[in-house]
Amino acid sequence: MHFSLLLFALGYILKIASIVSRPFKRFIRKADVRVLIKTADGSRARSFVFNKGKVSSLAGNREDFDVALIFLDAATGFRVLTSKRKDASFNAAAEGKLKIAGMSFFAQWFEDATKLVLS
Repeated sequence: MHFSLLLFALGYILKIASIVSRPFKRFIRKADVRVLIKTADGSRARSFVFNKGKVSSLAGNREDFDVALIFLDAATGFRVLTSKRKDASFNAAAEGKLKIAGMSFFAQWFEDATKLVLS
């Protein structure tokens, strides 16, 4: 539940930031990227779509993504996504609790985009 709520809130925050934050607008203005964040079993998932300055977020497991961040379970996803540690994602991946499918470049791009908004 917490993981799903976190992903929903993140989608809302990114959408608002795409309207009011100039640095974020500049960062995403040319992007055409689809990011999926989900649990390994697919029970919890949300897509974040960046389309040349516009942001949308869709619930559910989707197959059309540029990169997918696949967490072992919802608790791990929540813990990693809310961590203040810069190496939280790296450590989760090293422990086998996070897998990246698709183009890893976009995983870093998404992290940089969210840092602009959440920092």
